[in-house]
Formats: sequence, C-alpha cells, structure tokens
Amino acid sequence: MATTNHTDTPPGPTGYPLVGNTLQFAGDRLGFVTDTATEYGPVASFEVAGRTIYQVSDPELVEQVLVQHNQSYIKGDLFQEALGDALGEGLLTSEGSAWREQRHRMQPAFHPGMLEQYSEQMTDGVVRLLDTWADGETRDIHEDMMHLTVEIAAQTLFDVDVSDEQGDVSDALEAVMDYAERPYHPPSWLPTPENRRYQAAIQTLEDVADRIVEKHDEGDGNDIVSILLAAQGEDITRERVRDEIITILLAGHETTALTLTYTLHALGRNPEQRAQLQAELDDVLDGRTPTMADLDDLPYTEQAIQEGMRLYPPVWELVREATEPDDLGGYEIPAGTTVTMHPWVVHHDDRIYDAPTTFRPERWTDEFESSLPKFGYFPFGGGPRRCIGDRFAMLEARLVLGTIAQEWTVTPHDDLSFAPSITLRPDGPVEMTVRRRD
Repeated sequence: MATTNHTDTPPGPTGYPLVGNTLQFAGDRLGFVTDTATEYGPVASFEVAGRTIYQVSDPELVEQVLVQHNQSYIKGDLFQEALGDALGEGLLTSEGSAWREQRHRMQPAFHPGMLEQYSEQMTDGVVRLLDTWADGETRDIHEDMMHLTVEIAAQTLFDVDVSDEQGDVSDALEAVMDYAERPYHPPSWLPTPENRRYQAAIQTLEDVADRIVEKHDEGDGNDIVSILLAAQGEDITRERVRDEIITILLAGHETTALTLTYTLHALGRNPEQRAQLQAELDDVLDGRTPTMADLDDLPYTEQAIQEGMRLYPPVWELVREATEPDDLGGYEIPAGTTVTMHPWVVHHDDRIYDAPTTFRPERWTDEFESSLPKFGYFPFGGGPRRCIGDRFAMLEARLVLGTIAQEWTVTPHDDLSFAPSITLRPDGPVEMTVRRRD
C-alpha cells in the first residue's frame, strides 16, 4: 500500500496485467468499482484499455471534484469517445462558455411555472399507456417506461407528438447506449456490425430531430426548440439545435425510465412498502389522477422514488478529466487523467446507509437527509453541471408512479441484472405481471 503524500499514485489494482483490469472491468463493472473502493479506499487507480483511471469514492472528495474545484475538470475524452458522435455539441458534451450560454438559454424551460404546465401532459401520457395494459398480462416494464418517457419529453419540451416514432427512437437510443457500454470500439471507418448499427442509430436520431425542428416557427413558443431557434444567428446553428434535441431525448428520458423501472421492480419485491405507497395514494387521490398540487401530500411516493434512485442510481458513474494537477485526499491527480465517481458505490456504503442493499423508502425523513454527507446521495450529479432537468425528472417520476401504483400492482418475474453503460441499464427485458387493483 502506498503512503499518502502528494506525489504518490493512489493505491489500486495496478498489480494486475492491463488485460486483467480491462476484462474485469468489462465483465462486472459494478463489482469492480465496488471492490476497488472497498479494498483500496477513497482514492484508487487502475488501468482499462490503456487508460489510467482515478476512482474517487469519498463524498467530500466527490464534492471537491464537482463543486469546489469544478473549474479544473471537464467531461473529457472518455465521455466524448462514448457519446460525442451521437450528441455533437449538446449540453452533456459541450464545455466552457458555449456550455454556460447554452444552459442559460435552456433554463427557462425548466422553471417551476413551466413544470406545472407539463404535469398534465405527463399524466395524460401514462393514462394512455395504461389503457394498453390488460389484467394479468406480462409486460416489459422497461420498454413501456422508455416509450412513455420519450413521448413525455417530446410533448412537453419540444411540443411535438412522436408517438408514431417511439419505437424507432427507442431502438436508436438503445443502440447508442449499447455502443457507449463498451470500454473500447473498433475504428469508426471499419464496417463492423457494431459500427453500422451505431451509425444507423445516429442517422435515425438526426432525422427525427430535423423533423422536430422543421415543425417549429423560429422563436414561436416557450419550448426548448423555440427558445434555441430564436437564438440563431448568435452562436446557435440548426445543427446545434438538433444536437440538443438528441441530448434531451437521450438524457431526458433514459434516466427517468430507469428510475421508474427499478422503483416499480423494488415495490413489486417488497409488498409491505408497496402497500404503504398504495394506502397513501388511496387516501389522497381516492381514484383520481394525481396533479402537481397533490405532490406535497404524497411524501411516501417521493420517498419511494428517492430510495429507488439510491439503490439503483440511473447515472451510476460520473466521469471527469483533470485539466490541471489536483490534490485529492493526499494524492496528486495529474492533468489529463480521468477521474470517476460512482453514486453506485457511495449509495451502497454501509458507513452512510444502514442496510444499504435493502429497499427502505421510509429512511428518507428530513432528519435522515440532514444527517447525510453533502455528496452521500447524488443521483443528479452536483455542482454547476448538476442535471438541468432534475426537478422535471422528479415531477415526472412521482406523477407516473402515483398514476400507475394506485391502479395497478406489478409483480417482477426475475431479479434485476445490469449492463452498465453511461447509465445503469438492465441486461435484457424487465418482465412483470400487471394486475388491476380492486
């Protein structure tokens, strides 16, 4: 074990051959990062596919990277390699002044007054989905949630109906995430099946985004597309608007779909918590569809979502690249190196959470939240690049969960297994039996 001075390389599984780290990481990413944090502590280093990774697992050091020293870190090459071709210069991948100006322009679409306008469209979407369910049938809940959140994102943020294109969009987004899941890729010019599928997916998303742009008059409306089109002629091109549409389709629906999928699965596996949620919904709603005004009276619904994101954080890993040397926990982080932080690791730390692998929504009291380290829970990231749509996502997740759970009970067929990519994706369908409540 190395001593802790400012010139040391952090301890980590560096004694393995390079291929050993790469294969272990690719074969079981969640297990690898968890074991690394457990065995080597809050700062550790390892190599994957020839790249040195610095893993940070202490909440105070996560805060240092994301907040206190955020000017010294960018998304970096690793993120660009995974999603740059698909997202172009969208909000997730852009940097510096371009990112700040873009975020500032888009912020009004997520103000509380706009969220209230979105809420009815969110519940209308889930009601339409539930009309397709049949009592006792088996559904792939992840597929349902993906289609639902694509429709909601397009309707609320773009003011367009993409219901006829849901399948194409979802398939294309899945292909992009499959590509991002791999720790290395063949050169883009090689016509491999993987590359062909990825390029076809990008073309599909660009075509859909172009059609969305074409449906808008410049600046005519409060949706994101209208806001961005109104800024054309400054530093915004139609291609940049297209990049933002694809970014929101990917980031704005994927994480919420995963949150809902995993929370419904956890409730199905925990009948006591499910009964408590349904009792709250029955008492407050009495069979009607929830509205934004009901949410303050539905605390357990919010707690269930919070616990679902703790136990199964949709964004399980945050990646940054140091632009200048930094000191983390007594270790020097060289400029140009990759730093990763894992909500998955921190959210399952038994020094922070009692029974961390147990689904317990009731843990989320005000007292418990105030006792947590600031970055003991960070499903939406943190600092200046905290998810711009965090309030939108929480509103959507609570309304959708409340609408489903008061009318239906879902029972999972299998335990969850994962194929972590940029997000914590399931490894295959998430099948559940759906039954209408009496």
